Amino acid sequence: MPSFAVSIAILSLVQATLVALPVSRPLPAWLDRLRSRWWALVPALSIIVVVSGVELYSDSATALTYLALVAVPPLAALALALLIHGSRPPWALATLPLFVLAWAAPEALAGEAAATALSGLACVALGWLLVNAVAARWLRWGVYAMATIDAYLVAANLLQGPSDVLSAAAPAADLPALQVANFGAARMGFGDLFVAALVGCLLAKPADGPEIRLYRGKSARRQWVGAGLVAALGLGFDLLFFAVDTLPATVPVAVALAIVTRTTRGRATRGRSDRAEGASAQL
Repeated sequence: MPSFAVSIAILSLVQATLVALPVSRPLPAWLDRLRSRWWALVPALSIIVVVSGVELYSDSATALTYLALVAVPPLAALALALLIHGSRPPWALATLPLFVLAWAAPEALAGEAAATALSGLACVALGWLLVNAVAARWLRWGVYAMATIDAYLVAANLLQGPSDVLSAAAPAADLPALQVANFGAARMGFGDLFVAALVGCLLAKPADGPEIRLYRGKSARRQWVGAGLVAALGLGFDLLFFAVDTLPATVPVAVALAIVTRTTRGRATRGRSDRAEGASAQL
């Protein structure tokens, strides 16, 4: 089994991969009526509701593990079929061997990798739904709020207990526990994968607001920049494990999103200024 340092580094790179994977696709027309800015509350509420629920009623952890068992495979199949770079409908069938491997070898690295892949791909599908249901500017603030709440709960030692309970929960018959990402000696919560996939979906979507003319057709570049930032910030953030036992893995992802957003807007502003100066010179 790899050491904790290697294990947590790999999970941080998984987050970066989830930023790079998604492609932008519109929602089906029959889902348009679900659009609302209130969906931007989902990232922050996902932490509050889960932590509060597990803290107040520990059996809710069992319910969550069954929810993940039922929801993750079809969502992962959707991502493989339509929502990642190079996806094809036949790829959805890959969820079956991944699930079997996660079930057959839950303690082996291969089984843990398969379970993590399923959970991560399911997060891409969830991120796609959310990005198409609410304006990007609201959803960015939702990501920042999620990271802030996560950091507060870790600093106040309010997250560790519920996290341990949720991680220990498992379905009957040794079915895979897909509500958490275990790899080697390290662990990340489902929310840590979700926020990375959500940011990937945000960056994959054509830019809105003042930067749309500059970055039309360049979403893939933003994704690669975002993925590189998540990898660098995540690996650097992991060094803090030499001093502490638990860290909010949502924070590097939110910081990367803020940097990409700020850089994009800065370039758009400079582009408008250059065009204005050129027009003035022509006059």
